[in-house]
Amino acid sequence: MRTARRPAPSDRRTPAATTAPASSVLLPRRTPPADDGAGAGAGRRDPVLDVVVPVHDEEKDLERCVRRLHAYLVETFPYSFRITVADNASTDATPRIAARLARELPGTYWIRLAEKGRGRALHTAWSGSRSPVLAYLDVDLSTDLAALLPLVAPLISGHSDLAIGTRLARGSHVVRGPKREIVSRCYNGLLRGTLAVGFSDAQCGFKAVRRDVAERLLPLVEDRGWFFDTELLVIAERAGLRIHEVPVDWVDDPDSRVHIVPTALADLRGMARLGRALAAGRLPLTALRREGGLERVAELPPGLAGQLLRFAAVGAASTLCHLLLYTALRSFTGAQAANALALLASAVANTAANRRLTFGVRGRPGVLGHHLKGLAAFLVGLALTSGSLAVLHRTAPGAGPGPELLTLVLANLAATLLRFLLLRAWVFPGRGARRTRGSSTS
Repeated sequence: MRTARRPAPSDRRTPAATTAPASSVLLPRRTPPADDGAGAGAGRRDPVLDVVVPVHDEEKDLERCVRRLHAYLVETFPYSFRITVADNASTDATPRIAARLARELPGTYWIRLAEKGRGRALHTAWSGSRSPVLAYLDVDLSTDLAALLPLVAPLISGHSDLAIGTRLARGSHVVRGPKREIVSRCYNGLLRGTLAVGFSDAQCGFKAVRRDVAERLLPLVEDRGWFFDTELLVIAERAGLRIHEVPVDWVDDPDSRVHIVPTALADLRGMARLGRALAAGRLPLTALRREGGLERVAELPPGLAGQLLRFAAVGAASTLCHLLLYTALRSFTGAQAANALALLASAVANTAANRRLTFGVRGRPGVLGHHLKGLAAFLVGLALTSGSLAVLHRTAPGAGPGPELLTLVLANLAATLLRFLLLRAWVFPGRGARRTRGSSTS
């Protein structure tokens, strides 16, 4: 494994003597390091990786963190790198320590913001960087640095658009108290339930993004606090960007500065705001796909009416398939078993057809998740149809195949309406109401 060459002494960003206005940031002039020719960095003036360490009043941990991170990168990281300390309105000795580290450690820089906010620090640092891969980690170094190369490698290779460390995936090793464990799992569960996200851990302070992707995403992210990460990831996922997850070894910092209750309330407000923006179609998700060459959604005629017609055609075919299979199986398995088997087969075919024809989703990305959610919608239909058959047999014990088929047709009509609502709002979010506006917003 090659070691990154240390930049020349002139390659340092030194702190300015004054504080920037509240709406700006001090970005002292810097001379980009010459490329070391290592791997993907060949031919670039800027280092391949810019690792941002956002800090606020971290005089206790800052020096230990930056020196450990710098030593690790020098000794093990195979590409050129930069470390940027992003100080957001510290009032202790943090600015002085950051300035000294920038003087002593080649490839280390610092910026200072006059306003507090981790999201503000990351937004500013990433917006001002020209490195092709941008990352950040928390100053407490709770995440093992051995995960850094697996985090950024898919971005360097172009395989993924964003990458996140996750403490909730199989293979992660986490040491933390029960209170933070419960809070973290509840938060991520709430995200999945309200915004239908697919990524597992929104809060782990260990993330990376390709610069070209960040340039498109950052103008859309409103939050400047702790919700910044979540908002960035939700928008990226809804736009169809590829998010790579890396299981991490993580040890809780008992001296964490995060205040759980105020942060949780701010996150809930952020989820409500983002949910409203997504529901109203105010985010240009389709434009993001097109700009990144990631358009995976077929162009569909605008308007809810056209979508309903396609769904109705698929539903009619599925219902016919269900009834034919039910009739064929009825004499062998009994009414309830025949209904369950027939409905399961038609539900799988229904999800696949609606995925492509009604909601215009093509390709393999997300197909497993779509079918799993489709099976959840199948359970709703199963409950309606099986319940209807049970009521029929209870009220008319001698009912034959004719009344059973009529009962299933009526129950399927109700199940179809519920299924459409579930598919539109949950299984294929971003391809439903937002898609029917016929504009560049999705």
